[in-house]
Amino acid sequence: MKLGVFMVLLNNMGFEEALDYVAAKGVKAVEIGTGGNPGNVHCNTDELLADNGKLKAFKQAIDSRGLIISALSCHDNPLHPQKAIAKEAHDSFIKSVQLAEKLEVPVVNTFSGCPGESDDAKYPNWPVAPWPNDYRELLDWQWNEKIIPYWTETGKFAEQHNVKVGLELHGGFSVHTPGTLLRLREAAGEVIGANLDPSHMWWQGIDPVAAIKILGKNGAIHHFHAKDTLTDTDNMNMNGVTDMHSYAEMQDRAWQFRTVGYGHDVKTWADIVSALRLVGYDYVVSIEHEDGLMSVNEGFTKAVHNLQQVMIEEELGEMWWV
Repeated sequence: MKLGVFMVLLNNMGFEEALDYVAAKGVKAVEIGTGGNPGNVHCNTDELLADNGKLKAFKQAIDSRGLIISALSCHDNPLHPQKAIAKEAHDSFIKSVQLAEKLEVPVVNTFSGCPGESDDAKYPNWPVAPWPNDYRELLDWQWNEKIIPYWTETGKFAEQHNVKVGLELHGGFSVHTPGTLLRLREAAGEVIGANLDPSHMWWQGIDPVAAIKILGKNGAIHHFHAKDTLTDTDNMNMNGVTDMHSYAEMQDRAWQFRTVGYGHDVKTWADIVSALRLVGYDYVVSIEHEDGLMSVNEGFTKAVHNLQQVMIEEELGEMWWV
């Protein structure tokens, strides 16, 4: 496995300055934002697709520092009921896939998206209860009419370009648990897999190690994010896991994102890394910084330090004791 970083945390730096910064920290891989919510500050997909010279220089800047690109990421909602929003997200994904093929990057990360309640809807609708029955009927309609058809077609496009789709299991989107990911994968094909982020498992009450085993035995982990979550018991008892307080209202929230090691101890992260090795995941662990109590530099630096203690990087040798 290689330790990497999701570069959008350094959007205030120029591309080569940011590469120098992360290389000096000891990471070996970069995940680069190509649109959607991460933005594309470090990677203008239109320019790189149109100009082979710029594409070559972009790749050389990464290679020359001993880094690889683990994934391109364009997290957005391609199933948004407002057609203009959905088209922008879809186009961003398609361009990211085309660029990934040119760069020989194996994964493009995004969200599954979430439709509305009808073709006339204006906003996404995320059902989280099976009763009243309206919610269950809505969920069936979303999956049968929107989610499965879209990702079956779009997944085939990615597969034709030798790219896998890494869907981040994230609340507010239709694919947000191991079960929903496997449901879509069964319908749309093995090109669909998870960009698994433990932080989103913890706040939903899912054990990340169990999630790794569930998805891993199906070969369904395409990429991995490293971010932590801290639960505030009193606020959780007040507001539950679907707490709608802003992330900025940290004293009132039931849970909040933290840098690695500040929600769960290093032993827990050792168990996570070991579970990844156990199921055969031998790719990148990409640090994502969304800690409201630490600067980017401090949060990222501490995440690197904590993960370097538990990363399993060397090839597995022969079991001489067997």
